[in-house]
Amino acid sequence: MATNPVTHNQEQGQFEIGAGKDKSILQYTRTPHTISLNHTEVPEPLRKRGIGTQLIRAALAYASFNQLKVIPVCPAVKKYLAKNPEAAG
Repeated sequence: MATNPVTHNQEQGQFEIGAGKDKSILQYTRTPHTISLNHTEVPEPLRKRGIGTQLIRAALAYASFNQLKVIPVCPAVKKYLAKNPEAAG
């Protein structure tokens, strides 16, 4: 499981781990009451380490804290929520 911290880049509308070409991201769109989790991208050399899951958990925690309805657009987010329905809030 990944241990790098997740950074919330509100200006770019994404959660991030890493930097440069090794940056993993989960892009989102926010409205006052919803957050659409649109796209998760983990560079090939970093896959299968739980980084995508870490990004998804950070986004879901943010949504819960801010009482936002989650709209899963990204297939990785949909898959995570199917396996972890309690995480949807």
